[in-house]
Amino acid sequence: MVALAIIAAVVLLQLLIANSDMTGALGAIASMWLGVHRVPVSIGGSSLGVMPLLPVLAMVYGTARTTASATVSTSWFVTRWVVASALGGPVLIAALCLAVIHDAASVLTELQTPDALRAFGSVLTVHAIGALLGVGSRVGRHLLRTSPLPKWLPDAVRAAGAGVLTLMGLSGAIVAGSLIVHWSTMHELYSITDSMFGQLSLTVLSTLYIPNVMVGAAAVAVGSSAHVGLATFSSFTVFGGDIPALPVLAAVPTPPLGPVWVALLIVAAVSGVALGQQCARHPLPLLSALAKVVVAAAIAAATMALLGVAGGGALGNFGDVGVDQTTFGPAVFLWFAGIGALTVAMSGGIKARVRRPKVAAAAAETDTEAEAGEVTTEPEAAPDEEPVDTVEIEPVQTATDPDPGPGPVVDNQPVARPPREDEPPLEDLDPEEHFIVDDIDGGADDAGGNRGGSAG
Repeated sequence: MVALAIIAAVVLLQLLIANSDMTGALGAIASMWLGVHRVPVSIGGSSLGVMPLLPVLAMVYGTARTTASATVSTSWFVTRWVVASALGGPVLIAALCLAVIHDAASVLTELQTPDALRAFGSVLTVHAIGALLGVGSRVGRHLLRTSPLPKWLPDAVRAAGAGVLTLMGLSGAIVAGSLIVHWSTMHELYSITDSMFGQLSLTVLSTLYIPNVMVGAAAVAVGSSAHVGLATFSSFTVFGGDIPALPVLAAVPTPPLGPVWVALLIVAAVSGVALGQQCARHPLPLLSALAKVVVAAAIAAATMALLGVAGGGALGNFGDVGVDQTTFGPAVFLWFAGIGALTVAMSGGIKARVRRPKVAAAAAETDTEAEAGEVTTEPEAAPDEEPVDTVEIEPVQTATDPDPGPGPVVDNQPVARPPREDEPPLEDLDPEEHFIVDDIDGGADDAGGNRGGSAG
C-alpha cells in the first residue's frame, strides 16, 4: 500500500508537469506497481523487461521488516497467518492492477495488458522472499535448534551475506570510479534533453538502475560477462554496440580495453576473503569448516544469480540486457569457495584435533594396573643389557617406633597379640564395663607398633 501511494504521487506529478489530462493515470499507476515487482510493461508494441532493481530491493526489505515486526511468537499457527497476509494482500492488489490495466487498454490502445501468470508469479516471488527473510530472522534459530540441521548454518548464512555485500559494495565503488573517468560521456548523455525536468528524470532513473549496473560490474569482476544488446563487457575483452542513452551506463568500459579492468579480479578475491573471515569466527573441525565454507559460497552464488536474473530482461529494440548466467553463478561459487577456504585455513578457523598424550596414557595404564595389583617393582631388563642385582634394604627403626614388633604383616592381616598374665579370660569380661576412650599416648604407641610391625 505504501508503494502504491508513492507510485500514485509520482505519476500524478509527472502528468501535471507535462500538462497532460488524467485519462491514463490509473493505467500508469497500475503498470508501475506491477513494474516494481518485475512485471514487464508493454507500450506501443515495445516490451520493457529490464526493471530497476532498487525498487524491488526496497519492496523486499519493506516486506521483511513488516513481517519481522508482526512475528511476535514462535507458534506455527501465528507465523503462517503472518506469511499468508504478506502474500495474500499483494496478490489481491495485483489482481486489481491487472483489471485496471485491462480496462485502461480499451481507451489507450498503446497500453497492453501483461501476462496474468507472469504478474502473479513475480508478485508472489518478491513478497515470498521478503516474508521468509522477515520470519526467518525471528524464528529461524528456534527452528534450527529443534531440527537435525547443523548448528553452524546461521554462521554460513551470515558469511554469505558478508561476501555478497562486499562484492556489491566494491562493484559500486568501481562503478563510481568509472563514472568519474567517463565524465564527458555522461555529460553527453545528459545533453539529449535541455529541460531541467528532463535531466532530473534522467537522474532519478539512473539512480534506480544503479544496482543493475553494480550486478553487471560484479559479473565482470568474477570473470563472467555482462551485455547490453550486442555490446558485451568482460575483464578480458569488450565488444562495442549501441547502448541506451542513460547517464549511468557511461560507466561501461569502451574498447580498447585497458589493463585496469583486469584489476577487477581483485574485487572477487577480497569478497572471498570477507566470506572466509566470517566463517572462521567460530573454529570447527576440518570437515565441518569446509562444509560451512561450501554452503556459504553456494548461498552467495545463488543470491548473486538471482540478482542477475532480476536485473536483466528485454529492452525493446536494443535486445536482451543482463549477465551471462551460465558462468556468473559458478564463477562466484568458485571464487568464494576457493578464497574462502584458504582464508579459513590461514585465519585459524579449523579446530585442531586434541590427541591424548602418550605420557598421560601410560600413566593411566599404570594407575589401572596398580589398582588391579599387577604392578611389579622390578623393571624388565633390556635385551642387550644384563639384569641388575637388586639389594634388599632392611627397615630402619626410628625413635617414634619404640616397639617395631617381632614379625611382618602377612596378607595385610594384623598379628594376634598374646594375652597378658594379669588379664582375665575373655568370657568373664562384661563389654559395658570396659567402654573407654583411648588416650593419645597409647594410641600413638599402638599406631607406632602397627607401623613398626608393618615395616618389619
